[in-house]
Amino acid sequence: MERNQRRRKTLGDLLSLYRKQSGVSFSEVEAQTGVTKGALYKIESGETKRPEYKTVKALAAVLPQPYEEIIEYYVEDEQRSETLYEILQDVMQRGSSIPLLEKVAVKFLQSPQADTYTALERLYHLADTTTNTELSLPLFNTIVKYAREHGIPQYIAKGLLKKYLIERNDLKRLDDSFRVGEEITHYIDFLSRDEQTIYYFRMALHAHNIQQYERCIEYCEAGLKLKTAETELTARAYLAMINSFYWLGEYDAVESHLRVFERFDYEFVAYTAKFTCAIVKARKKEYDVAVPMLKECLREVSPDSRIHVVNELLDIYLQTNNHHEIAELLRKEKEILPENPQTPYKHRSIGKYYRYKGEFQIQTGSHEEGIDSYLNGLCAYGEVSAYQEIIECMTDILSQFTKLKKSIDIQYVENIRGCMVKFIKKGKGEVCNNENIEDIDCISPVYCCIYE
Repeated sequence: MERNQRRRKTLGDLLSLYRKQSGVSFSEVEAQTGVTKGALYKIESGETKRPEYKTVKALAAVLPQPYEEIIEYYVEDEQRSETLYEILQDVMQRGSSIPLLEKVAVKFLQSPQADTYTALERLYHLADTTTNTELSLPLFNTIVKYAREHGIPQYIAKGLLKKYLIERNDLKRLDDSFRVGEEITHYIDFLSRDEQTIYYFRMALHAHNIQQYERCIEYCEAGLKLKTAETELTARAYLAMINSFYWLGEYDAVESHLRVFERFDYEFVAYTAKFTCAIVKARKKEYDVAVPMLKECLREVSPDSRIHVVNELLDIYLQTNNHHEIAELLRKEKEILPENPQTPYKHRSIGKYYRYKGEFQIQTGSHEEGIDSYLNGLCAYGEVSAYQEIIECMTDILSQFTKLKKSIDIQYVENIRGCMVKFIKKGKGEVCNNENIEDIDCISPVYCCIYE
């Protein structure tokens, strides 16, 4: 260490500085904190280098420095595992400093007084019982890093699974969190059977959400092979697999698996099976069967999900040039559009609705209104960074101008620019905080999404 390097401050230094600046005696500090004069003198003089944590907390209440700064000084020399665990709990309760939380967690794992496996288990339990993911995520990251450095695959696996289950809720980073999930396959044997089941089914739902349909099927089949107890998650993952077969154009597989899916005893199953069957009939152009089924679904579906059924009907009516039925649906727009869309699935469906509406309006001569509808669709897609749909919608807009042999005036350019600026800003958004993981993993017919 260089001679001119500044000596690191200690708790004694902070106490001495406080007394000098405030002009208080040891007796006065004793009255303020309940710490005896003798103990205070030993701390300030350096005779006591590692006072008890309860003493440090008492001093922190009167010293001018922030609690986090005082604890930073204190933990530098602290090695007692129980003391470090107590500090860790206090730092989490305050929830004010992630770097300090990580530092104390590492110090706790490094403590020579605790067995490494025991320390990892205690830290894992602490993180797992914390409802605040802003605090638990850095702890799981610390567990994974420490387990890697010390060659403990069990906690690499357990930590990565918890990290994935948190990070998959970030609606702007679905591809990144899916890659985090994929790494777990290398450590799958170190997870319990129940953990493996959760992993495979959550990954199946996630894979469908990012349109990796073959991977969705693979993950769901892997989960089903474990033959664990039937849960709602099992049913939703099974539906994700059915939807994946649909998007791959394997309609026979869809109808075959629907017969199995109908056996699940959950409230959403009957309606979902009916809706999915109707959509398959529509894709087979069996419209005489599909339309009555879809109309029945529209009467039964919850108000917040009407838009999905309506989009299917609009698609059929546009293909069959049934303008009367389209107009009837559009007149009920206030009843169709969800009031407070919170998921990528909902926003994409809103975008699709406006594209269908725009196409109909232009076909029936309402050109300006039609372009405005396309712009509304563009903004809806921008809410969730739906890149492919944004490109398709932009292509639709430009194609319509070409068909109409109309130049794009400055007002439309400004409107498009406004949508794109909003989209770019959204691309820099924060994690979507959703407190109910089961709601996030709810899915719907054909348009399966882990966030519906």
